[in-house]
Amino acid sequence: MPSSATPRHRTYEIQDMFAPQRTSSANLPNPTPLLATLAGGALEVIAGVRDVDQLARWLAEEPYSRLVLRANLAARARSARSQTAKQPIYHLRRLISSSPADGIVEATAIVTMPVRTRAVAMRLEGIDGRWRASSLTVL
Repeated sequence: MPSSATPRHRTYEIQDMFAPQRTSSANLPNPTPLLATLAGGALEVIAGVRDVDQLARWLAEEPYSRLVLRANLAARARSARSQTAKQPIYHLRRLISSSPADGIVEATAIVTMPVRTRAVAMRLEGIDGRWRASSLTVL
């Protein structure tokens, strides 16, 4: 029989304690280096020279699975053309970011490559004391 000094919690309170916790921007590092890393990393994953698992720690579930799908499609296309994966040559031309709310950063990275210019759109959210990409799209 529990003593009356033992705190009692309802199930929903316990679930809230272990659910992902929002983190304020003031308690997070500068997101700019991560935005640049994610933009280049996503291009390298699609090119087939980086494993998507190397970016997993910074990606939420949905952008991770979308990037896996895109990398698989690119690998199939390279295979059909009998091409090998090679390191993409790119230059981060511009990084535009804004913070629409505390703990949220939305950004677009403009990346120039020899054949084309691409945009990488990202949304970072402060979760559990670090930035995580809740959205990442390579255009």
